[in-house]
Amino acid sequence: MSPKLTPKGAATRQRIVEGAAAEIRERGVAVTTLDDVRARTGTSKSQLFHYFPDGKEELLLAVARFEADQVLEVQRPQLGSLTSWAAWQRWRDTVVSHYDSRGRHCPLNVLISQLGRATPGAQAVVTELLRRWQDEIEAGIRHLQQAGEVAPELPAGRTAAALLAGIQGGVVVMLSTGRIDHLEAALDVGIANLRASGSRR
Repeated sequence: MSPKLTPKGAATRQRIVEGAAAEIRERGVAVTTLDDVRARTGTSKSQLFHYFPDGKEELLLAVARFEADQVLEVQRPQLGSLTSWAAWQRWRDTVVSHYDSRGRHCPLNVLISQLGRATPGAQAVVTELLRRWQDEIEAGIRHLQQAGEVAPELPAGRTAAALLAGIQGGVVVMLSTGRIDHLEAALDVGIANLRASGSRR
């Protein structure tokens, strides 16, 4: 268990995590060592193990949490402001642009694969990411329902879950083939169905 940190300690730990994330993005998780991270971040061995007593696996899990946060952060401010159809289109474009720029390399996917998807730590990271992501999409749907743009009887939670599942499926296809059009289709059809629900009222 990590020790309780002072603000300075928390900043140092975050610097190590961000340095490790950058190293892994450049070199890959399989070849990145703790010595590489220490050299990049200018930390001693004792300092590194002070913040990550369980070593590399604990550090990788912290990096996975950081990368999960980045998945949502790159979608801001659009994701938190889904209050009009124009805003939804901007969010759609942001998501597509982000994954298109990454190509077949997704740091979070690589890290989770390395940690083992069935491990409690990796499952917790993914579960929390999807929960937060779905909650924000759902909030956007509910806003449009209140504005009369989406049918009020549409189940906002399930609709958000379906849209997110489509996004994740599109990302998996992209990682496997390098093609972005399945992700574009998932977003375009999902948003179009939302709009159609309002026009059918």
